[in-house]
Amino acid sequence: MSVRLRALCALVCVSVLAAGCSSSEAETTPATTPPATTTPTSVTPTTPKSVVDGLPGMPPVTDAHNVYAATGAGMVEDKIKQDRPLVYVPHSGSGEVWVIDPATFAVVAKHKAGTELQHVVPSYDMRTLYATDDVGDHVLPFNPATGEVGKQFPVVDPYNMYFTPDGKSAVSVAERLKKLVWYDPRSWKVQDETATPDCAGIDHADFSVDGRTAVFTCEFAGRAAVIDVATHKLLRMIDMPQRHTVMGPQDIKLAPDGSVYYIADSDANGLWVLDGAATKVLRFIPTGHGAHGLYLSRDAKQLYVTNRHEGSVSVLNAYTGEVQTKWQIPGRGSPDMGNVTADGSQLWLSGRYNGVVYVLSTKDGSLIKKIPVGNGPHGLCVWPQPGRYSLGHTGITR
Repeated sequence: MSVRLRALCALVCVSVLAAGCSSSEAETTPATTPPATTTPTSVTPTTPKSVVDGLPGMPPVTDAHNVYAATGAGMVEDKIKQDRPLVYVPHSGSGEVWVIDPATFAVVAKHKAGTELQHVVPSYDMRTLYATDDVGDHVLPFNPATGEVGKQFPVVDPYNMYFTPDGKSAVSVAERLKKLVWYDPRSWKVQDETATPDCAGIDHADFSVDGRTAVFTCEFAGRAAVIDVATHKLLRMIDMPQRHTVMGPQDIKLAPDGSVYYIADSDANGLWVLDGAATKVLRFIPTGHGAHGLYLSRDAKQLYVTNRHEGSVSVLNAYTGEVQTKWQIPGRGSPDMGNVTADGSQLWLSGRYNGVVYVLSTKDGSLIKKIPVGNGPHGLCVWPQPGRYSLGHTGITR
């Protein structure tokens, strides 16, 4: 959440935020209370035929049981193998990007990048990293091969940024403006806009297995917005069974087999489970105080949930949602956003309210290193990453 919006939420009555409006343009699907508890352009003998009828132009899905099959440990594409291993840490407090050498844990560079930096986002082709500044309305590109900084350019309110699975659009998640702005990712000319007036705090997103649908969370409305990727149309809104509207639905992650979406709800202290068709909430999984970020292990068997307000990480079975264990960060802390290293051995997370970066072992959750950084570290990007293409955020690859 941006600094300005946190301040706004502190001043505005929660009941007003919760009231919201019913969309006149899209179907609203209330959920019942949960139980207690690519089509390639051509097919050759060396390119397996997709097992899913995907969005035209999307790389083929070759394993319907694991959409992340191409993101396993060490599965870094040749074009990325020579990139300099670095961790990019954006700061919402200072407007800087700090760069860390993961081999030594030393800060090797600091870049003044804007006013309120939110995330460092890999481009669809994974050849550029974009630091997003929603207050300054621009992004700052980095060359992942060298870590060198490029020239900033304007983008409307890029609180977060995603790329469609066919690579045809970059999507700026304009949180304060309650809309999505679709760009040509090469020319950065605006293609379209999608108004989401009933999605206050539009925030994070993920895409269906076939790439045809995107689900965006609405942090200040206690709901989610379902978008048709091809037409950019808002299909429907889905209310969470309990609509938290201060720090509600935030990160979202598709299960490896596409059966469900997991939605972290900070004020609910756990995850809502949305069905794979994105039509209804099925159940709730308690994890910890301030559930926020969602990341997968390299084999996609485990889902890591950062519990930002209690300084812990819950480890779930990524297919069933069963809670397997919880890792407590020594001295608590505020684990936020990040990613897993290419070899799968480490989970890097920003300590949003503690001015640090945590490096955890994915073997047992032990703290490998706590690295002091600047004011308000947020959506850090670990580079390089395995995968064929990036969907954006801090490195959602498939």
